[in-house]
Amino acid sequence: MRIDFTSSEPSTLGVEWELALVDQVSGELAPHAPAVLADLAHLNDDGPERLTGELLTNTVEVVTGVHRRVADAVDDLRSTIDHVQASAELLGADLMCAGTHPFSRYADQDVTPDKERYATLIDRTRWWGRQMMIWGVHVHVGIDSRDKVLPILNGLLTWLPHFQALTASSPFWVGEETGYASNRALMFQQLPTAGLPPQFGAWANYEEMVADMTHTGVIDDHSELRWDIRPSPKWGTLETRVFDGISTFEEVGAMAALVQCLVDDMSTKLDAGHEPAQMQPWFVRENKWRAARYGMDAIVILDAAGDERLVTDDLRDLLVDLEPVAERLGCLEQLRGVDTIVERGASYQRQLTVSAQHGGDLRPVVASLVRELREGIAPAS
Repeated sequence: MRIDFTSSEPSTLGVEWELALVDQVSGELAPHAPAVLADLAHLNDDGPERLTGELLTNTVEVVTGVHRRVADAVDDLRSTIDHVQASAELLGADLMCAGTHPFSRYADQDVTPDKERYATLIDRTRWWGRQMMIWGVHVHVGIDSRDKVLPILNGLLTWLPHFQALTASSPFWVGEETGYASNRALMFQQLPTAGLPPQFGAWANYEEMVADMTHTGVIDDHSELRWDIRPSPKWGTLETRVFDGISTFEEVGAMAALVQCLVDDMSTKLDAGHEPAQMQPWFVRENKWRAARYGMDAIVILDAAGDERLVTDDLRDLLVDLEPVAERLGCLEQLRGVDTIVERGASYQRQLTVSAQHGGDLRPVVASLVRELREGIAPAS
């Protein structure tokens, strides 16, 4: 099976941000996405879709155009989300984003009707599919050559636990504290085509796998492979999907900058004949679990030799290494936002703090997530 990869301008990017609608009074998830999408259908009139539905009627997804600079992508998101917030308010709803909702029940949520792919997903995955009451952020980065895609993907897997820890935002599930920084990470990988990608050596190996999966009816198209990091041949990008739902514009910008810089750095080194370092699949799998469980306190495996380090210490050195790349790409300010996450805490840490301050009541957690999306993270006192 031949899968053509569209060459893109190197290091251009696009962002997809899934947002939850919540009732302004109760904080429960609200099934207003169809009404919001109908109200704002004009936003999709002039080109690619900027606002779409998702599996559940409580969710909208905001999609940017193609940008060279992270700041422009964030402004693009903000422009669309301003419209969504105004529409949601008319229905008595607010917007928030996290990997999971702190207390709403998946059994009470409605699947988006009249969408064959969602109906097929639920029919095949049943109980696990119905539990996909989860949100994420996807960052696409353009790559100019098909032959670079898989080496960069394999190299990015070294940094997957760092992505997971920084964006972990799902410590609660149906009102219960799970003990995990990212409960979403472990839930999503229960779907048969989700989770970590295989580490292919050549594009032909990827094509062979897609052919096998299509032949046996596992998928109808390569886009149904919902890996944490995956090639997106149609757009000519590598798509990073491991992020939990991100709670603020600033954090979305920080993570987009981090991915953009890493992909650009690896691409430049490939041009000079240097392959990105990669790790054994069992180390990659262990790192994902550690980051999902311990978040910013995870001790991660760094390399094929099995050296280990606290994820936040490794991040600080990584940011120094990437500064020249960020300056060239015009995203140094956004990249420094990663330091802000480390200093003020990832979303799961902030949610746990709010819960503790209110004796375990999770309604203030939803209120804090709504506020963060509108106002950002409050400065440290």
